[in-house]
Amino acid sequence: MAVTLPGNKRPISGRTNEAFLAWLFSAPAIILLIVFLVVPFIMAIVLGFTNQRLVPNLNLPTQIIGFRNFTRLISDEAFLRGLLNNFYFVIVVVPIQTSLALLLAILVNQKLRGMNFFRTIYFGPVVTSMVVVAIVWTFLKTVSFGAIGNINWLKDTRLVFPAIMVLSIWQGVGFQMVIYLAGLQEIPSDLYEAGEVDGANKFQQFFYITLPQLRNTTIFVVISTTILAFKLFDQVKVMTDGGPQNASMTTMLYVINQGWGQLKVGYAAAISVVFFLIVLMVSLIQRRFLREERQVQ
Repeated sequence: MAVTLPGNKRPISGRTNEAFLAWLFSAPAIILLIVFLVVPFIMAIVLGFTNQRLVPNLNLPTQIIGFRNFTRLISDEAFLRGLLNNFYFVIVVVPIQTSLALLLAILVNQKLRGMNFFRTIYFGPVVTSMVVVAIVWTFLKTVSFGAIGNINWLKDTRLVFPAIMVLSIWQGVGFQMVIYLAGLQEIPSDLYEAGEVDGANKFQQFFYITLPQLRNTTIFVVISTTILAFKLFDQVKVMTDGGPQNASMTTMLYVINQGWGQLKVGYAAAISVVFFLIVLMVSLIQRRFLREERQVQ
C-alpha cells in the first residue's frame, strides 16, 4: 500500500517507511561508530605521516615526514619482538582455549545436579577484572614451588610468556565455554536419538553430530578469540611491563609505551595502523579458510 504525503506527488511505499525507520534506529549506533572508530582511525593514518608529539614542543614543531615512521618499523627490534609474541600467543592460546572451552561446555551441559554451580565457577574469572587477576597471579608466580625449585617465572625470559599464556587461557576460557554451551543447547535432540538408533557411540556422535552442528559457533569463537588475543595488553602491563629484555613485549603495549611513555604520537599512530591492517588481514584469511572448510565438509 502506497502513502502520498501532502504536497508530494510521489508515493512513499511501506518498504520505504521501513527503510527510513531502520536508518533512524541505526543512526545512534552509526554515529558512535563514526565518532569513536572511523574518525580516530583516519586521524591515526594522518598522524602516522607526521612527527607529532603528545606534548607540543616549540623546538620540535609538527612536520610531515612521509613514510619515515613506517619504514622505521622494519628495523625496530622491540616492535618486531612484540609482533612475533602476538602471533606466538595467537597460535598457542587460540586452539588450546577453544578446545578447552568446548570440553567444558560439554561437561557442564550434562543434566546433573550442581551443574549451575560449576558453570558459575568456570565463568567467574571472565567477570573478574584482568588487573585483579594479573596481580594475584603475579604473587603466585614469584614464590617458591617446592619440588620444581625456586623459579621466578616472570623474570625468566624463557618462561615469562608461557606463564602469561596460562593465565590468559584460564581467565578467558569461560567466555568461549558459554558460547559453546548456547550452541550445544540449540542442537536438536532428535539427531542424537537417530544416531543411537543407528548404533553410533558417544565418540561417533561427537564427531558426526556435535562438531558439524557447531561449525558456525566455532567460526565465531575462533575469530573472536583471535582478535582478543591480538589485543593482549592488561596482563602483560601489570605483570611484566614487557620485560625482561622485551621477552613479553606485545604490540599494544609497545604502542602505549611509544605514545604515552615516549610522547611519540606520530610513531605510535603508524604502529597502530600497521597492526590494525595485519589483524584485519589475519581475520579475513581465517574467516575465508574456515568458511571453505565448512563448505568442503
